[in-house]
Amino acid sequence: MTLLDPPAPPTPRFATDVITFYHPDFWGLDSADALRRWAHDHPRLFWARVMDALAQAGVSGLELTFAPGDIDSALRAFGGADAFRRELAAHGLFVVSAFVAGSDAPDWLQGGNLPAIVADAERRAAFLAEAGAELLVTGLPMRRTFGTRPPFFVDAAYMNRMADIAHAVGEAVSRYGVKLAFHTESNSTLWYERDIDLFMALTDPRYVWLCPDSCHIALGGGDPVAVARRHSQRVALAHWKDAVKPIDVELTIDETVFAQQQPYMTELGTGIVDWKAWADAMSRTPGADIVLVELDEAADPVAALRAGRAVVERVRALPGVRMR
Repeated sequence: MTLLDPPAPPTPRFATDVITFYHPDFWGLDSADALRRWAHDHPRLFWARVMDALAQAGVSGLELTFAPGDIDSALRAFGGADAFRRELAAHGLFVVSAFVAGSDAPDWLQGGNLPAIVADAERRAAFLAEAGAELLVTGLPMRRTFGTRPPFFVDAAYMNRMADIAHAVGEAVSRYGVKLAFHTESNSTLWYERDIDLFMALTDPRYVWLCPDSCHIALGGGDPVAVARRHSQRVALAHWKDAVKPIDVELTIDETVFAQQQPYMTELGTGIVDWKAWADAMSRTPGADIVLVELDEAADPVAALRAGRAVVERVRALPGVRMR
């Protein structure tokens, strides 16, 4: 390197969601149900293979999620959060965050649920703090299928109710040293750019953070880069994921909606997300040091994660991408 050469960008810590490892082919099983049953009965073997695959892919961070890669599974396998942390560390790995799936937690739409919602979040935050992580990621409730009667409006009154709950949860987990960040899930009430802007405007930045997902924002016809730039100082973590195109039909919002969305998603670098601009926007956020490459149910997760890493490393090295 000469004095005229630009400095190499700092190497980020790469992470992924444990959903990356949920494809039954990776386990030699014939269905997702078979994987859930096997992993429930063999949690230690499940985590051993996930850890080995992460190490092979050169990805050191992990986001926990719903079963089989959830907090309860880690507790069954290792007996406690500290033992889980030490086992990960022995593989050169660490916990970044835990994701709260709507079906796996008390319903935010049910009146009177606030004590249960806060208690559930505190339980997760206590685990994360002991495991060495600082982020609890959640989302807002899903929309309803368009045309459903009575209609369900995502209006100011609704968002004010969600903000009140978010404040209570964010304050509760902050006492454990954990930040609460909201994920921009497709077909949820935090999907469109307008949803995100409204919710961010109504919530206190000391207690409520953002976890933008580049794919899901694009699926809603939004500009993920613009969202990241507008809310840069509240981005605690981001999900790096690509989209084929915006969802162009009204999906039925039920337990199958996630499978319906799947054809619109693709591996990094093969879709419509402007990765150079996204990388630059991410470099200006508090969550800049972690790149979470999200790949839902990859049949060959090691190869897919390596390919995702290569895309990120390439765009981060491009001229014009600012690095800390």
